[in-house]
Amino acid sequence: MATLTKDTLRNYELGKLNEIGVIAADIIYKNAAVGDNASGYGRPLVAGDPFRGFAEEKADNASGAAGDINVRLRIKGLVQLSISGLAITDVGKDIYASDDDTFTLTQGSNTRIGFVHRYVSSGVGIVAFNTATGAEAELTDSTTGTADGTVADVGGAFDQGTLNNNFADIIAKVNYLLRKMGS
Repeated sequence: MATLTKDTLRNYELGKLNEIGVIAADIIYKNAAVGDNASGYGRPLVAGDPFRGFAEEKADNASGAAGDINVRLRIKGLVQLSISGLAITDVGKDIYASDDDTFTLTQGSNTRIGFVHRYVSSGVGIVAFNTATGAEAELTDSTTGTADGTVADVGGAFDQGTLNNNFADIIAKVNYLLRKMGS
């Protein structure tokens, strides 16, 4: 394209919202945590899905094909959530989701959605989330040399555990920096 020679109209969107297509034959309810499947279509979050945001409104694609409708998502902000086992000492800790409405401090195979920004009461907190910055998955077992799907096993049997401990430390530091930048 050539450079502009006159004023032009552009459509701008607020930076905290996004829309993605919804999987076939499903409903995403208002305020549900949303992930996406391997094809990139939004769905009620399932543990392990990439976190895409919170649904701004209900998206009913129960009788539609994948992508027939879009779900509008809030992709950055602060949200009050019920969090299993949350205590006042958990401020700053990562929060994970095992489905579209179950939030916990336990990583396991769950999806990281943000971190505790403020404690409200026992089991309730304000979570800061930002789908744009995300986080690297941590190693699930850094002592035996078994890494999760994000960081592959490295080295031979003798030094595998040591190397994976190093990777776990690096990933933890990267995640710390991502949180400081707004995730």
